[in-house]
Amino acid sequence: MFCALFTLATFGALVLLGFAVGAFGTLVGAGGGFILTPVLLILYPADSAATITGISLVAVFWNAASGSAAYAWQRRIDYRTGVVFAISTLPGAVAGAIVVQFANRRFFDAITALLLTSLALWIITSGATGPGTASQSGTSTRHLTDRDGNSYQYGVPLARGAMFSVGVGFISAFLGIGGGVIHVPLMVGLLGFPVHVATATSHFILAIMSGASSLTHLVLGSFTQGHGLRRATSLSIGVAVGAQLGALISKRIAGRRIRQLLALGLVALAVRLGVSLF
Repeated sequence: MFCALFTLATFGALVLLGFAVGAFGTLVGAGGGFILTPVLLILYPADSAATITGISLVAVFWNAASGSAAYAWQRRIDYRTGVVFAISTLPGAVAGAIVVQFANRRFFDAITALLLTSLALWIITSGATGPGTASQSGTSTRHLTDRDGNSYQYGVPLARGAMFSVGVGFISAFLGIGGGVIHVPLMVGLLGFPVHVATATSHFILAIMSGASSLTHLVLGSFTQGHGLRRATSLSIGVAVGAQLGALISKRIAGRRIRQLLALGLVALAVRLGVSLF
């Protein structure tokens, strides 16, 4: 009886954690993996890096899939660009899921904290460049009007974005952070996407990339340690629901505020994870 109640309480706690992660991750377009991986590292210090990233990426997939459905309804996804970037992430996503099987846990924790800190500093110190224009060399013109009538016109440097996406796929799969936390700053700061289009399109890319990484982890047996698959399922239920709330709230928040929330979340988790190393 006690074990059953404990299991139920653990399930409920993970669902609630997933809900919070899904809502915030979708709001900032990062998919929640950048929050979930550090939290799981703190909650389960005995688990391997491969198990932690595998659990996180499964939850990220359901978060991104749910968020993408909401953003598709809002008509804020740039599908033409998203497909190109998503395909570019796949080789790195599979490779990252394989390489992490051999990662030392303490080294993994340190690298994660360092990356989160670096991303936060980059977002804080660099402002959005604003939408790219069709006159820029090597850009493809995009014009998107969402369901609320907001119009976005910008230029996309597809070749440069595809090149970045290869590296994003590897880093995000290796660390289990999904990639949106890297892709959104890149898309806004270096590729000239409007923030609201970047967050929506990033979720679409993330669903494809995290799906490929999750399947790789499943084949490699990453979920055999502890209760990996059970934890991933509990978190996935929460993030799928939370993602709908995050997408709804995102329509009411300015792009600048979304960037600030993203940076704040990164700093908080980097500090907490860094403290756990000592």
